[in-house]
Amino acid sequence: MTSSGPSAQRATPRAALRVVLGVVVVDLIGFGIVMPILPFTVQEQGAGDARGIWVGLLLSGYAAAQFLFAPVWGRLSDRVGRRPVMLATIAGTALSLFLFALGGSLGWLLATRILAGGFAANVSVASAYIADATDESERTRWMGLIGAAFGIGFLLGPALAGGLSPFGNRVPLFAAAGLAVVNWVHAAARLPETERPKGRVATSRRSMLSDPAVRWLCLSNLVFALSVTQLETVFQLFLIERFHYAAWQVALLMVAMAAVMAIVQGGGMRALSARFPERRLVWVGALAMAGCFVAVPEIDAIGILLAVLALSAIGRAVIQPSLLSLTSLSANPSDRGAVMGAFQSAASLARVFGPFAAGWLYDHALATPFWLAGALAVVLSLLASTLPAREPVATATAPATGS
Repeated sequence: MTSSGPSAQRATPRAALRVVLGVVVVDLIGFGIVMPILPFTVQEQGAGDARGIWVGLLLSGYAAAQFLFAPVWGRLSDRVGRRPVMLATIAGTALSLFLFALGGSLGWLLATRILAGGFAANVSVASAYIADATDESERTRWMGLIGAAFGIGFLLGPALAGGLSPFGNRVPLFAAAGLAVVNWVHAAARLPETERPKGRVATSRRSMLSDPAVRWLCLSNLVFALSVTQLETVFQLFLIERFHYAAWQVALLMVAMAAVMAIVQGGGMRALSARFPERRLVWVGALAMAGCFVAVPEIDAIGILLAVLALSAIGRAVIQPSLLSLTSLSANPSDRGAVMGAFQSAASLARVFGPFAAGWLYDHALATPFWLAGALAVVLSLLASTLPAREPVATATAPATGS
């Protein structure tokens, strides 16, 4: 499909990639703004002693909608193009954030987070866009930049939440909705369509998973997401209970973790992917996460906690782009959007059950979700050996996509 519109015709491929990364950044800013104030929001709505379960339920509802819609958006983008799907989902994100900010009950909050999750499933489309516009030698680097965009979004989102929350918890949410509107305007003006293979044949999720490489990658992403959602769900609650943190202090610590991830994924992944195969990066990153997650509930000193969290953030930062890159390389180019949607659906499925389990476990015993996160990270390190083998781009003569 050819680009349309004057701005699309002027855009260079590299400029278009930067626009996509900008879209992902602003999407994740909206998500990151919500995260540090979520425990306080559910408490204001009367969650009481069940606030862990309600935080988990809101995150699970968001992820359930992502799971259902990620392959839909990916397949639709294969059919009609990446640009119109991204524009539609950005508009939906703005609407869902605005409705969430207006919420007056726990049921309303849950409904609007489900709506937000459905539109947030466009990350698979952004990943497919990057894969369309890059060759294999650059793929891991640009997937690393998608990871960096996640990191920047998680950095700026909590920072904005921390800065605006003293004026009321609704203020950051209205700000997030406004940013999503700006995001739509920017994408509408600057995002061109990509050139994609012709003659696409529709592929079901079941047939895609019959490919062993795709199946193992989706399973690895499922386990990875199950592990990190344990920490994501209860970390704010842990800081409130263990260190008596306010919303701005929770946000500040989340900013620090996101900064570490953005640095690694924005600059370090290019050097790492040139030296090490992706599955080795997954193995090392998973072991680092496992040790850190198990250690967290035993820590009483904030300085030690910061060091442990930094190491876990590095582990997470190298895993995500490595899995993304291997998945894009394993996909048939004509079905890349659908494959990336299935890959994201695996993470979304984990986020359906993971947050609720984490909240329930936390309400019963503080340390248990952290122990579960560590055990799942160990499982991921074992799964690394099943992933497709590809030599580092600096030394490979022909990057392999098979296992």
